[in-house]
Amino acid sequence: MKLICLTRMPVAMVAIVLALGALHAGAEVPRARAEHEVQYRYTVLGYVRDAAGRAREGVQVEVVRERTGLGYRGVTDAKGFYVVVVRLGDESAEEALRLRAGSRALVFPARFDATDHTRERGTRVDVAGDRMTEQPAAFAETLRQFLVR
Repeated sequence: MKLICLTRMPVAMVAIVLALGALHAGAEVPRARAEHEVQYRYTVLGYVRDAAGRAREGVQVEVVRERTGLGYRGVTDAKGFYVVVVRLGDESAEEALRLRAGSRALVFPARFDATDHTRERGTRVDVAGDRMTEQPAAFAETLRQFLVR
């Protein structure tokens, strides 16, 4: 029998190895948590424009979790619009996130009600020239418009 060192494997690989081991042993595999559900994501979206208000297509956008250093990337479309979905659970309410768009950056907290598992979680951050502005109140409507495109 070959031994496998789990501490040097990526988390996803460890989960697969454990699941296969459980199957091999005839045990039931526990249900995986549904990470597509609201309580496992935080969406950051917005527009990137130059100082004159023109959309900037192709700008690399990244949201970094300050606590862990994990980054999630996106890119602006022809309208300057971007969407980045961050894996963030209930325990991460108020965690500091850093949005980078080109050479600009803004740090803001992930604001949401950890007990609400029905409402989408997220914020809107717009970039205009060298200025970045968070607009959490505009998040829900902007997300709705994006989803009905």
